[in-house]
This record gives sequence, structure tokens and C-alpha cells, in this order.
Amino acid sequence: MSSALASYRPAEHENPVQWLRRVFRTFRRTRPYYGGLLAMIAGVPIMYFPYAKLSLGGMTVAMATTAGAGSLIIGVLLIVLGLTAWFQPTVRVFAGVATTLLTLVSIPVSNLAGFGLALLPGLIGGGLMASWAPLPEPKAAKAGVAESVAAETPATEAPAAETVVAESAAVEAPIAKLPAQAASNEQAAAADPKETR
Repeated sequence: MSSALASYRPAEHENPVQWLRRVFRTFRRTRPYYGGLLAMIAGVPIMYFPYAKLSLGGMTVAMATTAGAGSLIIGVLLIVLGLTAWFQPTVRVFAGVATTLLTLVSIPVSNLAGFGLALLPGLIGGGLMASWAPLPEPKAAKAGVAESVAAETPATEAPAAETVVAESAAVEAPIAKLPAQAASNEQAAAADPKETR
């Protein structure tokens, strides 16, 4: 069993720190958390360097480029895509692909993707967002519970178990035919009367 499916201790003995850790753990496991985090980290250097004034000794170095507005837009979009992956996990594939493309566009636009500081986090974060999938429902556990209930049922309740099996078989069988299917069956029966007998 994975740690994501492990049951939690009862919440009645939790202090606020334990409650916060449990809530954060649940938040982190139910969405592409690390992909969104890396996308937001990649957005910061892309936004920062075109507007930064660094001082080396007594000399001030300005990194301003003509694409400063483009860098700002790309950086803000990367941060927004990271937050979108966190709070709307259903659009994670779009957010991942957009993050990867924006990171690649930032290479020529914003000082080689923030002097390379945003390149790896952006590409890895986009890949993590696009490839993340929620955990499937534990069907084996549900089947195991049904089998244990059937095993614990006394012999006097055996007909009830048989009706459950009969009902599940009835659910799987088709209930009605479509009008086109009924018409084609009638035409086939009229064309070949030997098969109807």
C-alpha cells in the first residue's frame, strides 16, 4: 500500500502543528505540487534579471534589455501556471505544456532563461505537471471488503448474497435495444425464417 492511501490517525489528539502537517500532506499528494513549485521558482529569475541593478565593487551593472516587458510577462505567466496546477489540477496537462513552451521561449527573450537559472526548473516542472495523474480508487480494497462480508455472512443469509450476485449480473446485461437494432433484428428475421425457429 502506498503512503498516499495510508489511513490517518484520529484527529481528536492532534495539536495545531500536526493538523497543519496533515492538511499540507493531503494538499501535496492530491495535485502536481512539485511541478507547480518548480514552475513558480523558474518564473522568479526570468522576471528579476531584466530589471536588476547589480553592483560589483563600485560599479553598477544594469541588465535591462529591450525585451524587459516580455520577460516580465513570461515570469508572471510561469508563476500563474504553477498556481493553476496547484489549485486546478484538472488543467495540469495544459499548464505543463505551457510551462515547457514558455521556458523555451524565455531562452532568447530573457537573458538565456535568467542566465540558465530558470531553464532546468521550468522544463522539469512542466514535465512533472504534464505527467502527474491522481491515484486511482483502490478497487482491490473494495473487492476485498465485499469478499470478507460475504465470507462472514451466516448460512441463513445466503439467499441475500445470491440476490446481490443476480442483481449485479442484471446490471451488466443490456436492458433495452436501440430502435435501429430492433429494426435490423426484425429485418434479419423476416429475411431468413429458418433461423427464427
